[in-house]
Amino acid sequence: MAYDFNIEEILTVAEQIERNGAKFYRKAAEIVSGSPNKDLLQELALMEDQHEKTFASLKAGLTDDEKSPTVVDPEDESIQYLKALAGIRVFFEKEIDVTDIEAILKEAIIAEKDSIVFYTAMKDFVPAKRGGEKIDSVIKEEMEHIRILASKLSELKKQKPDQGFA
Repeated sequence: MAYDFNIEEILTVAEQIERNGAKFYRKAAEIVSGSPNKDLLQELALMEDQHEKTFASLKAGLTDDEKSPTVVDPEDESIQYLKALAGIRVFFEKEIDVTDIEAILKEAIIAEKDSIVFYTAMKDFVPAKRGGEKIDSVIKEEMEHIRILASKLSELKKQKPDQGFA
């Protein structure tokens, strides 16, 4: 079945992805050692919370036309499909060493990249009259996440003593 989506459906999924990210960071913060690492992960969780609010605000400001269904979907299969697709690729339960802050940040960067790929693909399925251009603002938020995570990872690497070859 071919789907067209509206921006409201995409923003609903974006909110869920942010909740998943916040949960990921909070879970890692419970396990990781070191107060600075716990603080960093809590800060990242709060950023995810804020991004969820940003997407909720975008959703609240949508026009009736942007929220209108693109297809007859009495079972809400299209939104279920989107949620399943996003849940499979972005911030799903992963087997990573959550005691290693660098591994956590690297995995978070991968998740953010996955979300950008997801939203970029969704742009082809959201007609402009249904708010398709608003997906760019979602992608921009995710790109900012990557910038922040990469910066934090770089800072951590600078703090480590040189581990060159003997």
